[in-house]
Amino acid sequence: MLEVSNATLHYGAAQALRGVSLTARAGKITCVLGRNGVGKTSLMRSIVGHHRLTSGSVAFEGKALDRSAAYDRARSGIAFVPQGREIFPLLTVKENLESGFASLKRADRNVPGHVFELFPVLRQMLARRGGDLSGGQQQQLAIGRALVMRPKLLVLDEPTEGIQPSIIKDIGRAIRYLRDQAGIAVLLVEQYLDFCRELADEVYVMDRGQIVHTGPAEDLDKPHVRKFLTV
Repeated sequence: MLEVSNATLHYGAAQALRGVSLTARAGKITCVLGRNGVGKTSLMRSIVGHHRLTSGSVAFEGKALDRSAAYDRARSGIAFVPQGREIFPLLTVKENLESGFASLKRADRNVPGHVFELFPVLRQMLARRGGDLSGGQQQQLAIGRALVMRPKLLVLDEPTEGIQPSIIKDIGRAIRYLRDQAGIAVLLVEQYLDFCRELADEVYVMDRGQIVHTGPAEDLDKPHVRKFLTV
């Protein structure tokens, strides 16, 4: 479904990505791990169109996206939940969800029922401003907004960061549902190893802008992999 090939990215003279290749398939959860500053977020933002690669390519459903803007990638079925959530704090929960309508045809502009099934708290708080929600509720809102877009690929950047354990479990259940029932490709950046170990079908480990290991989630317990994940 998604194929990144030999991706290189620079910020001025600084090189953030060094020949990164990655695949995310429909009905699978692919997890990217690594210490802070190794290029994980840069890779995700390059995939969704926020950064233009210096070289290499991104293809989705067999179509090259290298010249596509972020809004075109959203229309093609790629939804992004950024690190830090980036909801609209002064808009209500309902209005935040409806902001996901932008990439949809007019006939599809409604909130799918499974958004409220996965995150019931959102239905209870439709009239509340996004900025008044707790961090965990805001994360659920950010994921719900992405699901409004009916994505084929869901990209999540550290969805468990600063979230209480009970909500982490809810988010994990939602991600499993999207894989098992909706057949969505999920691409997940995480530093919480147990979360990835429980969910991931395949893991990519990054260090200094490169992929240094690829394999099943069970590999996270191997010493030669863990050395790239510990401080």
